[in-house]
Amino acid sequence: MFDRDSRTEAPSPRRRQQAREKGSVARSQDLNSAVLLLGAAMTLSFIGAGMIDGLGEILKSLIRQAGTVKFDDASTAILIRRQVFAVAKILLPFLLTIMIIGVLVNVTQVGFHISWKAAAPKWERLNPITGFQRFFSVRSLVELGKSILKLLFVGLALYFTLQTASLQTPWMFFMPTNQIIGEMGRLLNDLFFAAAMALLAIGLADLFYQRWDHEQSLKMTKEEVKEEAKQQEGDPKVKGKIRELMIRSSLKRMMKSVPEADVVITNPVHLAVAIKYDRAQNSAPIVVAKGARKVAERIKEIAAENGVPIVENKPLARALFKSVDIGMERPVDLYKAVAEVLAYVYRIKNKFFGVA
Repeated sequence: MFDRDSRTEAPSPRRRQQAREKGSVARSQDLNSAVLLLGAAMTLSFIGAGMIDGLGEILKSLIRQAGTVKFDDASTAILIRRQVFAVAKILLPFLLTIMIIGVLVNVTQVGFHISWKAAAPKWERLNPITGFQRFFSVRSLVELGKSILKLLFVGLALYFTLQTASLQTPWMFFMPTNQIIGEMGRLLNDLFFAAAMALLAIGLADLFYQRWDHEQSLKMTKEEVKEEAKQQEGDPKVKGKIRELMIRSSLKRMMKSVPEADVVITNPVHLAVAIKYDRAQNSAPIVVAKGARKVAERIKEIAAENGVPIVENKPLARALFKSVDIGMERPVDLYKAVAEVLAYVYRIKNKFFGVA
């Protein structure tokens, strides 16, 4: 109880999936039992008479053969095998129907899922201390309450069914044997149906409780939510280190492009943008490097070391820094300004440059 009080956060999809893989699902065994009993009662109401007739014929056949068959090891084995197959053939439709109903009611509750972890032995259940704690837990009290309700509901259902049937009992003394057997079969089927309906009411209520209890058991503490977020998204410290390494690697590659630039346009202190124009590969000048503050200082240092001209143009440097990413061509509205700077640089270098 105290542990659940601290679990205030809704369970995450990952926690739900982990619980499902372990076989922890919201399922009502009482509902399973009620639906199986109801299915058995309804199935017997349709094919019960045929099953009794078939079993009766097998019994009659055995009685007829009792004085004519010589019993030895071989004949006894053949006789037993034949009768087992005959009985199985009669009971098979009923058993298959019950099995299909059992599968359907489970799939309806929790979906189709096979968990091998749930089938594995749980040695902690052998611990007497935990067993004692389970005995006095809230769940055990709920199970006790359900048992009392089942006794009450089923008892009342059987009582009213037998009370109704008792009105017809005197007439059974005047019926033929076959009809009495049929009436007894119908009475048993009515008892099964009444008990199943009583259990079904309890099972539906139990299903809602099991789903609520399962949801409560999956709730998480704030610490568990944070820990799961770390596991899924990664430790923030590790992510920060990776981001730092990526930035360093990107800066290193960018700095290698500065010596190939035609000009570095500066703010002059805070910004630096390196421009390169290769007529054979690009239709317009492209930005090969840019940076602010320390990065800008480093760009200017590399440019100076490699003889790349550095031109101060505050408006153009700010515009290029904000609007053009590395590897992109300059925008149309900056075409003239960039062309003038490159023309100036080419004139200094005695290079030819044509402006479209």
